[in-house]
Amino acid sequence: MLDFAKFIKYSKPGPRYTSYPTALEFNDAFTYETYINKLESQESSRPLSLYFHLPFCRNACYFCGCNVVFTSKEEKMVRYIDYLKRELAILSRHVDTSREVIQMHFGGGTPTFFSAEQLKEIIVAIKSHFKNFSTDAEISCEIDPRHINEAQMKMMSEEGFNRVSFGIQDFNEKVQVAVHRVQPYDITKNAMDLARKYNMESVNVDLIYGLPYQSLETFKETLRLSLSLNPDRFAVFNYAHVPWLKKTMRKIDETTLPLPDEKLQIMQYTIDYLTENGYKMIGMDHFAKPEDELFKAIEKGELHRNFQGYTTKGGADLIGVGLTSIGEGVDYYAQNFKEMKAYEAAIDADRLPFERGVVLNEDDMIRQHVIMELMSNFKMDIKRFNADFDVDFNTYFADDLPGLQPFIDEELVRVNGDHIECSETGTLLIRNIAMVFDAYMNKHAGSKKTFSKTV
Repeated sequence: MLDFAKFIKYSKPGPRYTSYPTALEFNDAFTYETYINKLESQESSRPLSLYFHLPFCRNACYFCGCNVVFTSKEEKMVRYIDYLKRELAILSRHVDTSREVIQMHFGGGTPTFFSAEQLKEIIVAIKSHFKNFSTDAEISCEIDPRHINEAQMKMMSEEGFNRVSFGIQDFNEKVQVAVHRVQPYDITKNAMDLARKYNMESVNVDLIYGLPYQSLETFKETLRLSLSLNPDRFAVFNYAHVPWLKKTMRKIDETTLPLPDEKLQIMQYTIDYLTENGYKMIGMDHFAKPEDELFKAIEKGELHRNFQGYTTKGGADLIGVGLTSIGEGVDYYAQNFKEMKAYEAAIDADRLPFERGVVLNEDDMIRQHVIMELMSNFKMDIKRFNADFDVDFNTYFADDLPGLQPFIDEELVRVNGDHIECSETGTLLIRNIAMVFDAYMNKHAGSKKTFSKTV
């Protein structure tokens, strides 16, 4: 059993490290011209990963941290499809679209808020520019089970989609009402049945712990019901309560949120329960069956992390398309405008809707490697690091390594001449451990309104 009292001291604001440097370091110094130059100078031998942000939702889920647009107006969605097409046309002038596409993801919002016909229109537009999809490309879509029908699932299957992710969060009705997302089990079961009928190779379900009125006992039932759906993967996220960033989160009564020790109990039970039922913890918050490609990747130390989550598709340049989308190259991150007016104005001016980003210096790239290895594989090969970057790990991080000592003393991390490796318990604090190598943390240390709590 965990010593919960000891763990609570680690509950402090920290990044989730979908990128390093984090989005807080994105800046206006990375100009439009810089971005175009980065796109045009990408190596033609590197494959592509495409992310499309479909931002519309009918109603707000109070826990949601995504960039969404609430609407029920059909004309807004039709208009957005037109702008996506125009963005693709501009993008094709600056990116070699003959490069192999090994991954494509539709995120949101609620992508399936668009009809089957509208989704097909978007896919046809994409494939009119990017024609070289690999035969084993991972093509995925986030789905709200309340907004999916057979026509949509059938169309996605016909267009090569092979992975879907269903948002569940919690099956307890009191919790669902508190977060403004009432979703009975039968609705989710029907969505799962559709995914299986149309041969989706991998089905993921998302759960969140730390929501209002949750307890260990209520979450046990959510896990039991979720397991009955037999998903290929679980994502079990720690709720990120950031009401200073997301106004809808202010509707949540903070006095109803479970305390850190309750959240730790939920997470430990989740790990034990899913492990006993044939799943393995993969990266932070994720679990997969042994036959899943993520499981095989982490066993080889080849799991990767990007803005689409954990993936086996490393070594690709990520291109973000649509409102607020983020792209990633070898040495940069770039983000589109978050406001629809600015997004449309850029495209009307025949420009990509790029707003800001960051160019990585040599130190950023070195630290990015260490942090992403730890976040993905819970370990890092020091000898390989020394060879890849032609520096001595212990010398380079001499000022940072003392920060690792408390984790070593408590047997959360093991360090020898060859590897840094988290213990099974240490994986629960992987964000805290990764923060040791973050050169920007001191700049944000005094602020409580930057990141969500790690525990």
